[in-house]
Amino acid sequence: MSKPKLEILEINGEKDTFYVPHVYFDPDKGYCLLEGESYLENTWEFYERLCSWLRDYTSTGKPLTFDFKMIYFNTSSSKGILEILLLLKDYEDRGGEVQINWYYPNDDDDILEEAEDFIEDTQLDIKLVPLAE
Repeated sequence: MSKPKLEILEINGEKDTFYVPHVYFDPDKGYCLLEGESYLENTWEFYERLCSWLRDYTSTGKPLTFDFKMIYFNTSSSKGILEILLLLKDYEDRGGEVQINWYYPNDDDDILEEAEDFIEDTQLDIKLVPLAE
């Protein structure tokens, strides 16, 4: 039995009581974007949905580019982001082609330090890209 075709996963970012990041995962282009702020009510549920999509995508063996453009995330969200990165590391270790770009505001050392910690924790080659104001 063949797997169902993987669909685009898009979640519009929201800022209300909680902050939901914008998500755009496109299986045809092999492109994923996670941007904005992440301070969620059901963090595990939110990130598990993204991880599930990534597990399905990585089973295709196609190349993947993942852009992180986060300006804020809380501790529980950082665990979800780490889970995504560990999935990508596993895919890379199995021979998958992965390019990860981490965009950070030029004046935000905290987001840059988080990215550096993720690099250390995962041993992924994450390209750090400063964003000008």
